[in-house]
Amino acid sequence: MKIVVLDGYTENPGDLSWKGLEDLGDLEVYDRTPKELCAERIGDAEAVFSNKTVISKEIMEQCPSLKYIGVLATGYNVIDVSEAAKRGITVTNVPSYGTNAVAQYTMALLLELCHHVGDHSDCVKKGGWTSCEDWCFWNYPLMELAGKTMGIIGFGKIGQAVAGLALAFGMHVVFYDAFPFGRESLQNGCRQVALDDLFSQADIISLHCPLFESTKGIINRENIAKMKDGVMILNDSRGPLIVEEDLRDALIAGKVSAAAVDVVSTEPIKADNPLLTAPNIIITPHIAWASKQSRQRLMDIAVNNLKAYLDGNVCNQV
Repeated sequence: MKIVVLDGYTENPGDLSWKGLEDLGDLEVYDRTPKELCAERIGDAEAVFSNKTVISKEIMEQCPSLKYIGVLATGYNVIDVSEAAKRGITVTNVPSYGTNAVAQYTMALLLELCHHVGDHSDCVKKGGWTSCEDWCFWNYPLMELAGKTMGIIGFGKIGQAVAGLALAFGMHVVFYDAFPFGRESLQNGCRQVALDDLFSQADIISLHCPLFESTKGIINRENIAKMKDGVMILNDSRGPLIVEEDLRDALIAGKVSAAAVDVVSTEPIKADNPLLTAPNIIITPHIAWASKQSRQRLMDIAVNNLKAYLDGNVCNQV
C-alpha cells in the first residue's frame, strides 16, 4: 500500500517517528503541500493523511486509487466528507488526543493574565529590578483565582478537564452546554446554567465548544454587554467563536479587562486582524494542542486508525 502524508511538519517537526506508518506500507511524507501539488503528490496512493491540507472533490476525482483519508486532527472540515462517502473512501479523524494539553494551556493563558510572568521577567532582565528603589515591584494588577467564578462554554472532555483545574484553584465553576448534565456535575462542584446566566455570573469565560452555526460569533457585542465589567475571556477552541472586532472594542473600552486567545478567525493570523491592535490581550499561534505527549498520542491513534481499516474494523470514522 502506498501511503502519503501531505503536511506532516506540524504533527512531527522531527521529534517523533513515522515508523508506525512505515510498517504499514510505502510511505512518503511531505512537510507541506500547496494546493496545486496535492493531486500530484497523492498520485496512485490508496491512503493519505492530512492535517490542514484540503482534499476536495476535485482532488478525489484526480486520484481514483484513493481509498482512505486519515485526518491528523479532530476537526475534519478540510475534507469533502460527503464526496468521500459517495466514492467509498473511508475518512477517519483523531478525537480526544489533546484533552490534557489544551486544558493545561487554558490555565497557562489564565495564569499569565493574572500575573504577567513573561512581562515581569523581561522587565527584570532589562534592569527594571536592579534600578528599583523598593525590594519588589509589579507593573500590572495581580489577581488571585480563588473565589472567582469560571464560566465554561462547552462541557465536553476539554471543558470538564478545565473545570477540574479551576476547582483545584479554588474557583467556582458554572457551565453552559446544549446537552443537559445531571447530578454528577453538581456533585463535582460544577453548576449548569443558561447562557445568559453564565455571562452575568462569570469573572472568567473560557470557550470549549465546537464551531457550529449556533456557536459562531457567540462572543459578540450583544453578549459582551451582558457580562460583568472587567471580565476575562479565553479561547483555545475555534477562532470564529469570537467576533474579533467586538472583542477588540470591548478591550479598548475596558468592559473586558483582558483576553487570551490561541486561535483566530483566519490562520495563520492576517496582518489586519483587529485583535493585533487590541490592548491587554495575549495571542499565541494555535499551540494549545501541541505538546510532544499530545502529538505522540495523535500519531499513535492515527496509526491505529489505519491498522483498523486494513483489518476491516474501521474506528473513528467520520
